[in-house]
Amino acid sequence: MTTPHPATEPFGVRLRRAMDTRGPLCVGIDPHASLLTDWGLTDDIAGLERFTRTVVEALAERVAVLKPQSAFFERFGSRGVAVLERAVAEARAAGALVLMDAKRGDIGSTMAAYAATYLDPASPLFSDAVTVSPYLGFGSLRPALDLAREHGSGVFVLALTSNPEGAEVQHAVRPGGATVAATVLDHLRAENAGAAGEGTLGSFGAVVGATLGELSSYDLSIGGPLLAPGIGAQGATPADLPGVFGAAVRDVLPSVSRGVLRHGPGPAGLVSAAERFAEEVRAVAG
Repeated sequence: MTTPHPATEPFGVRLRRAMDTRGPLCVGIDPHASLLTDWGLTDDIAGLERFTRTVVEALAERVAVLKPQSAFFERFGSRGVAVLERAVAEARAAGALVLMDAKRGDIGSTMAAYAATYLDPASPLFSDAVTVSPYLGFGSLRPALDLAREHGSGVFVLALTSNPEGAEVQHAVRPGGATVAATVLDHLRAENAGAAGEGTLGSFGAVVGATLGELSSYDLSIGGPLLAPGIGAQGATPADLPGVFGAAVRDVLPSVSRGVLRHGPGPAGLVSAAERFAEEVRAVAG
C-alpha cells in the first residue's frame, strides 16, 4: 500500500469545498458488533473487512467526510488496524476527506506521538483530520495543532459533547466566570484567527452535539467547522440544526453513523440514506 500524500491546501479550505460540492455531511464508519450482525456478517476480521469495504466503496466518491471510529477497528488488534489503514487510504484516494475519530489526549511526547500517528504524512494512518480531547488542558494539544498546521490537516476538539456525562466537566465554571466549554471555544477561535477568509473555514474545529438544544449562551463562531454528532439514531434531525447552532449553522458538519449504516448492507441503501441526509442539511443550512 502506498503512503497517502500530504494535503496541498489547508483542511478548512478543502472541507468547505467538499461540503459545498458533495453536501454538508459526515458519515461515520462504526462497525459495532450488533451492526455487523444486522448486516448478516460475522463479528471477526472477515466481517470487519466486508463491512468497511462496502461503506468506503459506496460512499467515498459521494460524501464530503468519512469518519472511522478507531476503537471499533482496534478491538481486533493489529489486523483490525490494518483494515483501518486500507480504509483511510482508499477513502482519501476516492476523494472523501477522512476524519479519524480517535479522541486522543495526553501530554508532551505522548501527545506528539498521537499527533504523528494521524497527522504525519509518513504514517499509514495519516488522515485529513482527527478528533482530540482537551481535558488535560488545551495547551497539551499543541503538538497536534502544530503538526496539523504544518501538513494542512485539521483537528476537532471536544467542546460541548452530546453525552449527558459531559456536562459535569464542560459546564464547570472557571475562575472569571467562563465555562470550560466556552474556554475551549475561545482557544479554537484564536487558533483560527486570520486563517478563515470570506466564505471558507479555519482548520481547527469543535465537537458540539446536535442534541443539546439551544446554545445561544455560547459563541459558536470560532472561524472553523463545528462537528455535530447526534443526527439520526441519537434523536436529532437536520431540522434541529438552526435552533441549536443559530448563525453558525452554515459552519456545521453534521455527523451521522447508524442513521445511514442501518440501511446497508446494500450499497444503494447507503447511498440513498446519505444523499437524503445531505439534502435535508443543505435545505436548513443554506
